Parts: sequence; structure tokens; C-alpha cells
Amino acid sequence: MRKCVTILLLLVTFATRPTASAANTIQFDFCGALISFDFDQSVIPETPVLTDETAITAFYQSVNPADYDPIIKALQAYKDKFKPDDWLYYQLIRKAAQQISPKSSDYHRYTLYKWYLLSRSGYDARLATSGNYILFYIYCQENIYNIPYRMVNGKQFVCLNYHDYDNHIDFQKNLFTLIDLPVTGATGNFSYKITHLPEFNTTDYKVKDLSFEYNENEYHFKVKLNNQIQSLFINYPVVDYALYLNIPLSRDTYTSLIPLLKKSVKRMRVKNGVDYLMRFTRYAFLFEPDTDLYGGEKRLSPEQTLLYDQSDCEDRVALFYCLVKEIYNLPMIVLAYPKHVTIAVQFNKPYGKPIVYNGNKYSICEPSPQKEDLLVGQLLPELKKVPYEVMYVYTPQKK
Repeated sequence: MRKCVTILLLLVTFATRPTASAANTIQFDFCGALISFDFDQSVIPETPVLTDETAITAFYQSVNPADYDPIIKALQAYKDKFKPDDWLYYQLIRKAAQQISPKSSDYHRYTLYKWYLLSRSGYDARLATSGNYILFYIYCQENIYNIPYRMVNGKQFVCLNYHDYDNHIDFQKNLFTLIDLPVTGATGNFSYKITHLPEFNTTDYKVKDLSFEYNENEYHFKVKLNNQIQSLFINYPVVDYALYLNIPLSRDTYTSLIPLLKKSVKRMRVKNGVDYLMRFTRYAFLFEPDTDLYGGEKRLSPEQTLLYDQSDCEDRVALFYCLVKEIYNLPMIVLAYPKHVTIAVQFNKPYGKPIVYNGNKYSICEPSPQKEDLLVGQLLPELKKVPYEVMYVYTPQKK
């Protein structure tokens, strides 16, 4: 009897022992896709705190590229299959770096791995240090606001990790040194343009009830929204209107809202249908300035505006623009006043006092709640003599 028990214990021990390859396999979910690669944690160089050029250079020189090839292949496989835009690909890199070197364990090493993986992926990325600060820059040709940038040989590099320092560093007191770490093939330009969102799992969505009144009737919509949108774009900077206005809706959010809105306005005149969309955007959400919510300017994409309970005028302009573009595809212009942003639509004939731009007449459609119940074509009275700037012009492409 004792012999049988001993054999049984040995079999159980052997069966539950992980294989060497399984112990080194890292797997995680990214927007519904399984990312998997083999990595040996023991290859991570043992270095002192990575706060100066000498330590960072020594770390980089001790890295064996072959040890990281499986990670690069897994990242590239995702890129080849799903064609993510640069910002979303960077979110994947952040998650991969977190798996091999957690941010909470060693922030500098985590940042260095983000730089390394992005550089190995072909992007021109740079590191700069000052004291305990380490900043991570990427070559970008677009206008990016509210984050630091630096010029290197006539090329603009914008900071990717300024938010990790609460968006505040005294650059007068802290002089940064750029570290020269050449990576073969790392010459690519990074773009903040978003052309499509990931194919999230349907189970990742939750239903949000949105309602508003129109012509004394109450309308209700059950919109599918995904909190991953919030995490993917939480550090997305302020970009030009052309970029953030045209961030599309994800598949399930689109199909849960746009067809229903189309059905609601199907029998309406175009002007009345646009008015319906304007009032949906105006009254289905609470209004709150960015300074109160985030401590500074933050432009939400159309889907973020649907996701958040509160939003400001720029966010509502983005959502209204998206709805009008998807349902009517009418020409529009975005107007920026010193303390307000609004939008105007070009109809077959103008309503109210039109905004004339490049010979075309546009009618104001105020998507933000105001003290007065503004109709299509009505501008806030206090803005009638205030100068404005046309920030974006949308002209539908002829089919």
C-alpha cells in the first residue's frame, strides 16, 4: 500500500510541474486579440537606477537584440493583421513593456523598454534625462498641443510620457540631456491620426441609456459603449481639429446608435433632422468645462463623448459633427471663439444669419446647452460681435 501511494505522489508532482517554455510564455489580451511571446526574464540587465546617460547607455549596450526578437515578432504580427494606427500600436507596446518590466517596479526601465520596442518597430524615438526625470520623445510632423516637444536636426519630437509627471515639469530648473542611442532602421514618423478602432469583443461592451426630449416627445437610446476606449485614449493629447473630429466610432457603438438615429430622422426634412441631432447632442449629456474635470483642455472623440457623463463644447462639436457626417454628410465648419467652440452646417438654403466662408453660407447649429433654447441658425447673442476663427472645414467628397 505504501508503494502505491509513493508512485501516485510522484506522478502528481510530475504532471503539475510547468515546462520550461510555458514558464517563459507571456500572454495578454489587447483589444480582444491574444498577444503571446516567449521571454526569459533573466535576460533583463541588472543595472543601477537608470537616471543618467551612462547608466542608460550601459543598459542598452548590454541588451541582446535576439532575446527580444520574439516580442518584436508578436508585435509585428499584430500590426500586420490588424493594421493599427500608430497611437493604438503604441498602446500595445505600453502593455508589452508592462508585462516584461512593470511600471510600478522600475519606472525608468519600463520607459526604456517602451523606447526600445518602439525603436525596434521602426519609429524614431529619443530619450532625455534630467536628475530623476526621464522623458520619452517620438518624431512627429503633426501639430500637438499641451505636451513638450523638442527640435532635433530640424525634426519635431513630441513627448509621450509627460502625463507620468502630472503634466508639470519646470524646464527652467531642469535642463534635459538628449541621449544618443542609435537603433538601425529607427527612422519612422509617428502619427496621431486615428482611422479605425480595434474589433473589440462584443462582450466587452456595456449598454448606456441616453435620452432627450424633442418636440415634447422623449426619445431613449441604448448605446453600446466600451470602457477600453477610455483607457486607450486617456493620455491622447490635444491635436488639431482635423484629427480628433474624425476619430471614428467603434463597430458596436456605431451599430447600436447610428441606424436608430437614421430611423428617427428618416421622415424629417433635412433641417429638422439636423435639429434633432443637435438637440440629442445638446441635452443627452451633462455639461462640464474641461478645467473642472481634468484641470486643463482635453478634447474628447465622438465615442468618448458618448462614454463620459460630462463633456464641454468642443466634445459636443465632435459628436455632432460625427452624427451629421454619418447621417447627412453635409458640409460643415468649426468655429473657435475666444471662450467657445461651435459648428455650422451648409444646407440647401441658410437659416438665420449665415456664416459666410469661402463664398459658402453655413448655418450655426449650437450643440452645447445654453441659457436660451437656440434654434438652427441662431448664434449666442454675446458672440455676435466677437471675432472667430474657422478651425476646420469639412467638404464631402463627391461620389
